[in-house]
Amino acid sequence: MELISSKENKRIKYLKKLSSSSSFRREEGVFVAEGLRLCCDALRSGAEVVSACFSESFCEKNRSFVEETAASVGRSYMLKDSIFSAVSDTKTPQGVLFVIKRLDKSLDFDTIKNNGKVLALETVQDPVNLGTILRSAEALGVDAVVMSSDCCDIYAPKTARGSMGAVFRLPFMITDDLSGFIGRFNTFGRSYAAVLDKDSVLLTDCDLTGAVMAVLGNEGNGLSEKTIRACTHKLYIPMRGSAESLNVSAAAGIIIWEMMK
Repeated sequence: MELISSKENKRIKYLKKLSSSSSFRREEGVFVAEGLRLCCDALRSGAEVVSACFSESFCEKNRSFVEETAASVGRSYMLKDSIFSAVSDTKTPQGVLFVIKRLDKSLDFDTIKNNGKVLALETVQDPVNLGTILRSAEALGVDAVVMSSDCCDIYAPKTARGSMGAVFRLPFMITDDLSGFIGRFNTFGRSYAAVLDKDSVLLTDCDLTGAVMAVLGNEGNGLSEKTIRACTHKLYIPMRGSAESLNVSAAAGIIIWEMMK
């Protein structure tokens, strides 16, 4: 295991760029997962770990895990604690970080035609929101999540942590043509745009049996007109208080709950 003790080491610069730049992650075809639980989730899920980095103090406390991991991944590095803190995306680093190959998947419509439940997201910008949505979707049993390509990066460190490992287990797809995807889904199922509109149906009155897709939009602007028109129905969540709207992750959780009942 190579010891890194300088912040000027090219590996350290590489890790910092991976953590901060979505375009660099796409270019390299890898992303960063940090924290013991998230890294263990990656190993259990069969994700391809390109390299592993450990802080000195983590190595001292978790010798067997470090040795087993180092033997199974391509490359491994031990970093001085201060160096690890410099590349960490968290305030209190746990001392373990993996570089993992991207997990992009193509969804087979045949796998969701039979009562499939799908969540679609358009232009969701907050990585914390996205991570929370993925966590809820996996926990409640959604079959797949579809995201427009202008959503925030699913491989951002905050998204991966917020998903609590769901990013490794939940089928997902990123598309440049969300309305086209919805149109293809409509040939065998029903799609619901989550909007506050006079034509919207109360969530609890919606027919959510069979193949169903719920579509949620941007935190500030909601769904685009093109995406709304692509959906076969519209739904709304009733609110009794004075708030104008719900946070998109809260709305997603409520809709998923109803959809999976």
